[in-house]
Amino acid sequence: MGSSNFAPMEKRALGKSDLHVAPLAFGCNVFGWTVKDKATAFRLLDTFVGKGFNLVDTADAYPRWAPGCQGGESEAMMGGWLALPGNREKVVLATKVGSDMGQGKTLRKAYILKAVEGSLKRLRTDHIDLLQSHWDDLDTPQEETLAAYEQLVASGKVRWIGASNFSAERLRSALRISAEKEWPAYVTFQTRYNLFSRDEFEEQYLHLCLEQGLSVLTYYSLASGFLTGKYRHESQFGQSARGASMPKYLTPRGLKILEGMDRVAERTGAPHAAIALAWLMARPMVAAPIASATGVEQLHQLMQAAELRLSDTDVRELNEASAYADEALRGR
Repeated sequence: MGSSNFAPMEKRALGKSDLHVAPLAFGCNVFGWTVKDKATAFRLLDTFVGKGFNLVDTADAYPRWAPGCQGGESEAMMGGWLALPGNREKVVLATKVGSDMGQGKTLRKAYILKAVEGSLKRLRTDHIDLLQSHWDDLDTPQEETLAAYEQLVASGKVRWIGASNFSAERLRSALRISAEKEWPAYVTFQTRYNLFSRDEFEEQYLHLCLEQGLSVLTYYSLASGFLTGKYRHESQFGQSARGASMPKYLTPRGLKILEGMDRVAERTGAPHAAIALAWLMARPMVAAPIASATGVEQLHQLMQAAELRLSDTDVRELNEASAYADEALRGR
């Protein structure tokens, strides 16, 4: 690749916190699922931090969806690595609470306090840098949830908190309650956002995150692998466990996005995955897209995004190729 397309890696603040992260998060949802052995997981984490990256994202429930898994397997596998000398200091550790671990989704105070103890034990650490509400709980007063976080932060077991999968209205009300009570406030918002899935975030959340100074962490950053460019025909869906998700992306708009990425790839020499992530990294308020890898070679492709400098022409071409109907009508 031409050196003119690459820039040194920067560290970004997570919202109003004192946490600073490189602009790519490793999604540890694969641990215990498509990465089943400890040696591979450790090799991936060593490679990631060895290149200067530091944000690792998991959840207590990962990967509960996988056959034979109960949840907690990802944290436990990470805990083995975190316990090795010097490793805990190398990362900003993000996990989540409130997803279904057998009792349904809940953000009750008593549940959060108990669940965090479980996470700390599995992760083999005494504190979590960023604890995120995985899903909103409409049956629990937000004051109760935030009171739990206030207690955890005061005790030193949690440093900062974030939200995921909240409606904009509920996110705004939670921030208001934290301000009124002088309790810890969400500093990040984790949401689905990528070149294919743009409209929900840009129309419902972008202004709120800008206004409130929330950093955005994006999941499905590669649209379940579609934006790697390797799924262009139904015959290719069997290539991986994520292939079943491809029909919803293989649309005329999806193919138009891939064609735009093809042109950027020709100019930059960068792999499609790095282009998709670099586009996210350049979006307002996005601190770090989250992406997963099951092998070191795949991870190296993802990490290239942090050094890839997309030109104004590249960004414009990607924006136009991925424009959704409302955006096109408004002439954005």
